[in-house]
Amino acid sequence: MVLISAVRDYMSRMLQDISGMKVLILDSQTVSIVSVVYSQSELLQKEVFLVELVDSISMSKESMSHLKAVYFLRPTSENIQHLRRQFASPRFGEYHLFFSNILKDTQIHILADSDEQEVVQQVQEFYADFVAIDPFHFTLNMPSNHIYMLPAVVDPSGLQHYCDRVVDGIGAIFLALKRRPVIRYQRTSDIAKRIAQETAKLMYQQESGLFDFRRTEVSPLLLVVDRRDDPVTPLLNQWTYQAMVHELIGIQDNKVDLTNIGKFPKDQQEVVLSSEQDAFFKANMYENFGDIGMNIKRMVDEFQQISKSNQNIQTVEDMAKFVDNYPEYKKMHGNVSKHVTMVTEMSKIVEERKLMLVSQTEQDLACNGGQVAAFEAVTNLLNDERVSDVDRLRLVMLYALRYEKESPVQLMQLFNKLASRSAKYKPGLVQFLLKQAGVDKRIGDLYGNRDLLNIARNMARGLKGVENVYTQHQPLLFQTMESINKGRLRDVDYPFIGNHFQQGRPQDVVIFIVGGTTYEESRSIALQNASNSGIRFILGGSVVLNSKRFLKDLEEAQRIARTSTNVV
Repeated sequence: MVLISAVRDYMSRMLQDISGMKVLILDSQTVSIVSVVYSQSELLQKEVFLVELVDSISMSKESMSHLKAVYFLRPTSENIQHLRRQFASPRFGEYHLFFSNILKDTQIHILADSDEQEVVQQVQEFYADFVAIDPFHFTLNMPSNHIYMLPAVVDPSGLQHYCDRVVDGIGAIFLALKRRPVIRYQRTSDIAKRIAQETAKLMYQQESGLFDFRRTEVSPLLLVVDRRDDPVTPLLNQWTYQAMVHELIGIQDNKVDLTNIGKFPKDQQEVVLSSEQDAFFKANMYENFGDIGMNIKRMVDEFQQISKSNQNIQTVEDMAKFVDNYPEYKKMHGNVSKHVTMVTEMSKIVEERKLMLVSQTEQDLACNGGQVAAFEAVTNLLNDERVSDVDRLRLVMLYALRYEKESPVQLMQLFNKLASRSAKYKPGLVQFLLKQAGVDKRIGDLYGNRDLLNIARNMARGLKGVENVYTQHQPLLFQTMESINKGRLRDVDYPFIGNHFQQGRPQDVVIFIVGGTTYEESRSIALQNASNSGIRFILGGSVVLNSKRFLKDLEEAQRIARTSTNVV
C-alpha cells in the first residue's frame, strides 16, 4: 500500500482544503502520477470539474474566474514559464500551486515576481514525483530510456538530464517515506555509481536539512543497480497475468490500449488494470495463465447467476432492488467482459506465435544447462516457419547470453541463420547486447553457475523437478533480495557511498533499476513482502519494460553508438 497511499494522501491534502469548484491543471508527467492513484469519479467527489494540461491552458484565453485553479506540476523551467505567462492575464479566481519536488530559490523568485495581481494563494512542495503503479512498484516513465547504455561522452547533456530525473524521483520517494537511506550501488555500472553519488549529494549535502527526519531506527537501504546485470528477465515471454498482458498487449500507467488488437466498442478500447480498483485483478495478477482461465470462468458463471436473477423481475420491490444494484451490476459486467477480452486475445497471440513451444526453450536457456541440446532446440525453432522474427531474435539473444564463451563457433552459425531467416534483423544487435551485458560486464550470478551455493541450489531444484516449466525462471533480483535478507550482499560488488554504513538489518529497502523494471520482478517483490521476512522491499525503475521496449532501447542505443565517432 505504501507508495499508492503516499500519493493519494498528497492528492487528498491538495484538494480537500480548497473548498468550491476547482480545475486541476497537470503536466504530461503529473497526469500519469495522478491517474494511477485517483479515478475521475474520485476527483469529481472532491469538486474537481475540469482536468486540463498546463500547455493547453496556456493556449486558451477564456475567463473562468468562478473556478479555483489547483496546479500540480513538476518543478521544471518550462512549467515555471507557463505559469509566468498565465499570471500575466489570470483566467481563474484563485491559484494554488503544488510542485511534485523541490523548487529552486530562483524559481520561487520568478513566481513571486510574476504574480503582480496577487492571485496565488499558496505554493507548496508535495513529493509525489513518481508513478506508483502498484503498492510496492514505481516507475519514472523516462522518455529516452536508451541513454543508460551509452558512454557518457556520447551525449553528456542527455545523460545529465537522465540522471537528474532519476535522482529527483528517488529523492521524492524518500521524502514521501520520510526517511534518509544508506546508499549502495552496483560496482560494474558507471551510471548506477553516478546516480548513487548524486543522490547522496542531494540527501547529505544540498538538502541535508530537508532529509534529516531525526529517526532513531536503522536507516533504510537504497540499492541502485543496472538493468544490464540481468538482461534475461526482460527478454523472456511471461506466463503470469499482469506480466503477460504487458508482454503481449502492453500496459501504460495501469491502462491497456486494445485498439491495436481488434475492433471493440468505444467504452472498451482502453481498459484499466489496477489492483486498487479491480478486486479480480488484485486476486489474480500474479497467477499463471492456466489458472486465470479457470478463475475467469468462475467469475463468468457468478455473473450469469446474477443476470438470471435480474431477469426475474416481477414486483415493484424487485424493480427497485434492480435499480439500486444496477451500478454494481454494470460495473461487474464491464469487469467480466474486460478480463474475458484480454484472456481471449492473449490466447490467440499465444497460438499464432506458437509461444508455448518458444517459451519452453526460453526457460531452458534461462534456467538449465546443456549447451548441445540448447543449440539444437534454438536451431529447430529458427527453421520453424511458424515462429515470428522477434521470437527468433530473442531466442538467439538468450542463447548468446548463456553460451557466448562456451560455443563461439555455434553462436556464429546462429547469427548467420538468424540473418538469413529474419528480413528485419538488424546486423550486430546480438553482438551489441553482449557488449552491453555479456558475461564480462555482469557481477550477479545470473545462471547460478558462479557461486557454489547457487550451483548446489540449482542441482537440488533439478532433482526435485519444477512445478511449471513456463514459470521456473527467477529474476536476478530474487537472489539480491535473499542476500539482503541474510545480510550477505557483498561490499565489493555493491559498495557504500560515503561513510554511511548499515547499522543492523534495514526494515525498508528500495531497489532502483536503471534502465527499467519488469512485472516479473515486481511480482517477486510482492511475493517476498507477503512472506513477512521483516524487510519491506520497494522496486523502482526508469520505465517498465517488456521485450519489445527492451529491444527498442537496445536498437536505439546501437544506432547512436554507430553514428557517434566518440564510441570506441
